[in-house]
Amino acid sequence: MTVVIIGPPAAGKTRIGRRVAKLLGQSFTDTDKQIVALHGAIPEIFETHGEPYFRQLERAEVVHALSAGGVVSFGGGAVLNVATQFDLETCLVVLFTVTSDAVKARLGNSKRPLVPDVEAWQRVVDARRDLYADLADFTIDTSHRKADDIAEEVAAWVRAQLTKENV
Repeated sequence: MTVVIIGPPAAGKTRIGRRVAKLLGQSFTDTDKQIVALHGAIPEIFETHGEPYFRQLERAEVVHALSAGGVVSFGGGAVLNVATQFDLETCLVVLFTVTSDAVKARLGNSKRPLVPDVEAWQRVVDARRDLYADLADFTIDTSHRKADDIAEEVAAWVRAQLTKENV
C-alpha cells in the first residue's frame, strides 16, 4: 500500500502525514526531508544549482519513496513531473488544500524558495490547482481543523479504500 499526500506548501502534509502513517501502522517518508538529509537545505540547492537541479533530486527521492511504500508526503512541486504523475496512478492520492488566510501564519518568515510570502504562495497554488485536483482520489481542507481530526479522517478513508480492494 502506498498513500501519497500532495498539495501546496504549508498545507500540513508532513505534520498530518506522520499522524496518518502512525494510525495506519505504516512507514512515513517526506521527500523534501529526504532531499535535505542527503543534499542540504532546499533554499541553498535552489540558490546554488537552480530549480531544474532540485527537481532532478526530487524525482529521485519520489521514486525511492514510492518503491518503499507506506505514507509518502511530496513537496508541493513534485507532481509537476510527468513521470511522477504517471506513478501516482497506482497509489491512493490525498490532496491537502488550505486557504491563503490559514497559510499566512504557517509561512511566517518563510525560507521556501518559491513561496517567500502569501502572494507568491497564491500564484503557485493557482498555477497547480487543476493538476492537484486531477491527481487526487480524496481531498481534504486543512485550514481550520485539528491535525489529529484530519489524520483520523484520512486514515478512515484509506481503510475504506483497502476494504473495497479486498472485496
